[in-house]
Amino acid sequence: MKRHRTVSLLLVTVLVFLPSAYADTKNLTMEGSMDIKITYPNEAVVGRVISISVLVENKGWEDKQDISFLFVSQDNTLTPLASNSIVIEKLSQGGSFGGKIDFKISEDANPGNSFLNVKYSQVLVANNENPHTPIYQDIAIPITIKEKPNITIYTKAPESIFSNAEFPIETQVISEDIDISDVSIKVIPPKDIEFRGETLHTFSTIQKDKPIEITSRIITPNKEVNTEYKLPFEIVVQYTDDQGETNVDSKIVSLVLRPRTFMELTTDGGIWIGSFFIAPYISLGTIIGIPAGAIVTLLIRKKTTKPKKRRTRTKSGA
Repeated sequence: MKRHRTVSLLLVTVLVFLPSAYADTKNLTMEGSMDIKITYPNEAVVGRVISISVLVENKGWEDKQDISFLFVSQDNTLTPLASNSIVIEKLSQGGSFGGKIDFKISEDANPGNSFLNVKYSQVLVANNENPHTPIYQDIAIPITIKEKPNITIYTKAPESIFSNAEFPIETQVISEDIDISDVSIKVIPPKDIEFRGETLHTFSTIQKDKPIEITSRIITPNKEVNTEYKLPFEIVVQYTDDQGETNVDSKIVSLVLRPRTFMELTTDGGIWIGSFFIAPYISLGTIIGIPAGAIVTLLIRKKTTKPKKRRTRTKSGA
């Protein structure tokens, strides 16, 4: 019998693909309407480089001078690649300035929460002529240190499946921290489960925060089951990181194989009623309505219509 793509009426997603955010921004307003925006990653990986950007806007009526940001790392966890400060000599009324500073996470940094401390200072110039006493402000930037880059595997599949049918299983892979290369994504099914299409997908590169999605279709065994039990699927991702090392991440997804219910929907709009399959291009009402109407019509015609005698022609002799 031809297999059809199917899902249960009560289709539930095991995991939904979710977008992630990996950067935070601190917005501050200092004396004299100085608006400051500091953008930084909320996570960093040991041995990698991160960037912190600063945007300053003078929205006040007076000039500012000797504006500076001094970055100091807790326990030297973050080491600046060049200078550890950003200095602006003068910022006129309505002016703005943007800068960036790079830090490397120490190889012996301890995973967990860390803080990068920023000492901000500025001098307000009254009437654009008379400098005031400098003001200072301490700003703490929290960053979580991770031992290795995160490769996240999301899956989306029916919560339960049944025999003699076909089901979709979708996989999404996201590299949260770095670009990766030589990537292979393999779906390993349990015994007695066939696949329509490829179980191994390869990619030369996957860019940071750019999800890769693949879709597979699983074909369940013909033999019906009397009780439900779990079928484990393993998703294995192998890749080369930005330091040339080979890494492997994996995830187990369990689907419940259960007895078929009386009525089951299909992903393309078809429907199972018992062992009878209705194609998606014909509505349920049409399938059921036409046979019932045809039977009634035949019964009426049988009772009201008399059979006609068939006329035969006879040949006359010559």
